Amino acid sequence: MKQSPSASADKTATKPQIGKPFEIGNRANPFGRPKGSRNKLGEQFIQALQTDFEANGKTAIETVRQERPHEYLKVVASLLPKQIEVKEGAFDGVDDETLAALVAAARSALGIVEGGGTGAAN
Repeated sequence: MKQSPSASADKTATKPQIGKPFEIGNRANPFGRPKGSRNKLGEQFIQALQTDFEANGKTAIETVRQERPHEYLKVVASLLPKQIEVKEGAFDGVDDETLAALVAAARSALGIVEGGGTGAAN
């Protein structure tokens, strides 16, 4: 048997009060949180993590890379920047003759023969 929406709302509308509410201007801890207590746990955790990493970090990284390569790649990807800035027009202002000379020098340094092949016989 289904209850009407108003019947279920009536059950939750009034909840009995447990304990006494604080009087206006009165707090449970009148002195507040001690200074530095919020950061103390975080600082201790970071220090412990640093100590452990100094002792075991390289081995842990190698183990993850070998046993869980997908997790290793996730970590590597999370460290990369979200956006890579590509500078367009890096050769603006360079004339065609200079660009041709740069391409010829690069091909020569890499051993690439004009026409796309390498210096070795095909």
